[in-house]
Amino acid sequence: MLFLAAQCAASAPAADVRVMEDVRFGKFLEIPAAAESIPVLVEESTGADGRIRMKLLSHIQFKSMARIKEHGDVSFPAGKESGEFPDVDPAEPADPVAEVGAEHIYRHLVPFGPHYHTLQDTLYLAEREAWGRLSAPELPFTYQVQEQLGSPFPLDGAMHAACVLGQRLAGFVPFPVGFARRIVHRPTRPGESYLTRVTLIAEARDELTFDLEIFNHHGQIYETVSALRMRDVGASARK
Repeated sequence: MLFLAAQCAASAPAADVRVMEDVRFGKFLEIPAAAESIPVLVEESTGADGRIRMKLLSHIQFKSMARIKEHGDVSFPAGKESGEFPDVDPAEPADPVAEVGAEHIYRHLVPFGPHYHTLQDTLYLAEREAWGRLSAPELPFTYQVQEQLGSPFPLDGAMHAACVLGQRLAGFVPFPVGFARRIVHRPTRPGESYLTRVTLIAEARDELTFDLEIFNHHGQIYETVSALRMRDVGASARK
């Protein structure tokens, strides 16, 4: 998303990259361990409503044929959107039904290796809600557009919280496959800590849908994501 926002800002400076709509995550983009760069393709189009759609693709050459894989798909409004900055109650759930330590989460529930451990301390789980602390690592910004979008790590950690809540409610490990709308109200900053609240809004046999918020300890909203869809992608997303 950050990469596509940077490409959009470069080609359409008037677009509002703080607002991402109709986002879809396709196949995983494999990054070899020793790779310093990987070749990708970016496809840009403009819809009838003026929205700018950016797609992240890769080109795979086989002996007898070539194949294009789609990895991500994001729409941005053509012009700046204004909106209120709603505040939220920053308090943790009053009566959590479970508490999970971050060390246990990253060892057993979201086992992504030693990196990207954005959730901190304890994740509190209610019946349909998760609440936790996030840490943005002190890493320099890669793209100029991050002055508007902030660090990508708090959102990653909020999705980890949704993954843990989803595992408690469903019989699979849910991965994000898309969402309806994301708004960056304020950019998160490296080295700062934030809070997240994730709420289950819909549940189907093979898909869970969440809303999530990222805010500071005073309840000021930094990011919101509406209708985050999560599924058990398994091996299908790697094909």
